[in-house]
Amino acid sequence: MNIIKIQDESAAGDILNEITLKFNEEYITVSNLIKARIESEITHYESNVKSYKNGLVIPEQLETRLNNKKPKPIDAEKQLYIALDAFNNNGFILLVDDEQVENVNQKVLVDKSTVVSFIKLTPLVGG
Repeated sequence: MNIIKIQDESAAGDILNEITLKFNEEYITVSNLIKARIESEITHYESNVKSYKNGLVIPEQLETRLNNKKPKPIDAEKQLYIALDAFNNNGFILLVDDEQVENVNQKVLVDKSTVVSFIKLTPLVGG
């Protein structure tokens, strides 16, 4: 089993969140990395909504869940589509060991020393 460290960073470089993902493969595509992250976030969200913050997954029923009502399950395929669309349209950038990844088919080494950073880009107001 190979592990990889994922960090969410602000544009200023502050680490906002860290998770670790496990894979059987030594190399994975960026698309598979994003998919695994989404699946991990959905599991985390469904097990403890109150501790879920600022991930790639955008639960539509977050308010309902916070009010202790049972929401519909999160559609992982829809969330993957949203995340890949955001990646392809510069909604966030992905750095692997401080080098920007630009293609969802690019291979990433799954190793405990590999650090993947998701940096969410915020559009400028009025522009």
